[in-house]
Amino acid sequence: MTRLILPDTDRELSRQTGWVRAHWEALADHLLDSLVPYFSPGASLVELPGRPSRSGTASDALEGFARSFMLAAFRIAGVQGKGCEELIERYARGVANGANPDHREAWLRLTPRSQQMVEAAAIAVSLHETREWIWDRLDTRAQEHVAEWLGGFNGSTTHDNNWRLFQVVSEQFLASVGAPYSQDDIDGGLDRIEDWYVGNGWYSDGDGQNFDNYIGWAMHLYPGLWARMAAVTPGAQYEDRLKLYKERIKLFLEDAVHLVGNDGAPIYQGRSLTYRMAAAAPYWMGAILDSTPLTPGETRRLCSGIARHFVQHGVPDERGVLTLGWYDTFLPTTQQYSGPGSPYWASKGFVGLILPPEHPVWADPEDSIPLDDADQLRAMPEPGWIVHASRHDQVVQLVNHGADHAPVAEPQGVEPAGDAHYNRLAYANHAGPDLSDHEPHVDNLISLVSPEGLASGRGRIRRLSVDGSTASSWHNAWLGDEGPWAIEITSVVHSGWEIRCALVEGPSGALVRSGGFAVAGDSLPEATVSEKAASTRNADRLVSAVVGLHGYDEAGVHRGLGVNPYGAHSATPYLTAPHHGEPLVLVNAVLLTRDALRPEALAEGIDVAVDGTTVRISLPGGGTEVVELGRKRAG
Repeated sequence: MTRLILPDTDRELSRQTGWVRAHWEALADHLLDSLVPYFSPGASLVELPGRPSRSGTASDALEGFARSFMLAAFRIAGVQGKGCEELIERYARGVANGANPDHREAWLRLTPRSQQMVEAAAIAVSLHETREWIWDRLDTRAQEHVAEWLGGFNGSTTHDNNWRLFQVVSEQFLASVGAPYSQDDIDGGLDRIEDWYVGNGWYSDGDGQNFDNYIGWAMHLYPGLWARMAAVTPGAQYEDRLKLYKERIKLFLEDAVHLVGNDGAPIYQGRSLTYRMAAAAPYWMGAILDSTPLTPGETRRLCSGIARHFVQHGVPDERGVLTLGWYDTFLPTTQQYSGPGSPYWASKGFVGLILPPEHPVWADPEDSIPLDDADQLRAMPEPGWIVHASRHDQVVQLVNHGADHAPVAEPQGVEPAGDAHYNRLAYANHAGPDLSDHEPHVDNLISLVSPEGLASGRGRIRRLSVDGSTASSWHNAWLGDEGPWAIEITSVVHSGWEIRCALVEGPSGALVRSGGFAVAGDSLPEATVSEKAASTRNADRLVSAVVGLHGYDEAGVHRGLGVNPYGAHSATPYLTAPHHGEPLVLVNAVLLTRDALRPEALAEGIDVAVDGTTVRISLPGGGTEVVELGRKRAG
């Protein structure tokens, strides 16, 4: 297989990343060329090796075709088809054969809530963006077959989340080519996402507190793509909705600019992270809609940083294939719906290629993003986050008091188990949670631990507040069938640290355990443990530390093997305190840094005084924070 060969870096046009449009085109071409050996004879399926999804191998092969078609479509459209003749022929032939119900490689038909709906939307988007070069060149019978296949959406039912938008764009494409469609389906889907809009550019992906990358690469991307289709549909009414979507993506990007490090590393949080470069999609879409707070140079700076980051970490692999994982193959990053073709939704991150080479996002010099110039701290009340970042060590941290991906509460108060991609107190762009089904979850959780070693989790998050540098929430803790006990936590962010103040209910004889970040690598991280502090450091000199400030009396390090997306060996520092049955106030500091800061220095530099459930924190430099715990019970 041909290895990825990129052009020389261009430090005049792109002083930070060195990447220009030619790098994006080279990466896209490499990904597409590397798929050729996996195409079926009729070109309608891409049969990649790897663990099948729960939908089966026939669906997976369709997925490989549809998602790579998006990448091909953006590549073709951006250069008006010039030099893409082989690509055009390959995907045109695949569309004609796949949509033909009598062909031996016919695609699975669309049925309610089937995975095929997801892939159909990708095909509809791709056909729209390459209309002149693929759709218009299909013969009448092939066009009829495509319309009939996509017509499986008409009047059908999708999952009640971002899938509603798959139906919207697919039926809008049908409308744009004069095929049967349901305007009620389109309006119903677009009306439904209004129920999930929570303000300041943020949607939940369905009912509940579902905040993650999907908001950018689905809830903002597809409405923009829908509007492009509606604009070429005779008589379509789209201007009012488009105005709304433009306002919202602009607001969203004011927050989202802080979710990526100045080295291009996105925060590891939420599901479907194997889509990797798709994280760039909302920044490009803001430019496509001409509604973004970012300059063209900032947009390219962010997006190129993301793509370059993954390339520097071995993506794609030596075959030119996007594997199921984060950097390398790592199945715990994936979900049951993930198949070998799933990672090719990275194609969404290439949507900027539909902008022509002369567009300012490609032609203007790179600009600095905020983190290039100063440390950042931003409260995001809608998802329940505080995001803070260090300019010099390129570490971005997300303090989580709102996103849980839990089902909406049932009347009887049934508690979800908690998902490691959502239930942690903090996430970062260079450290990920340990993802194990058989080991206790320690990192970034405050848990009750029974004498037998059973540990509580964090399922549904009940918000209390997000304001400035402080955020609070509580959750129910269970030990098997025993409980619930309330754990209320307030996070105070200061100078790159997080100070966690907790009021913990629990049974006598249990331990309270507070874990820091898990750091990982190919070699065993170093560990240092003292009476009230513990720290770990990986080979990249990334240090995770926890320091007891009140109530904790022991420290330790939990090690994992093969459970972390950032490396085979992981290590998490933690603190413990005995619980005697009465509500217990505990305070500790959490640190993730590349600085050579001695963890004990935090304890020496921060003074904590506890009076009942009031915690007074005297910070270095003279600042003071007062935390009032017990608000859960007061409410």
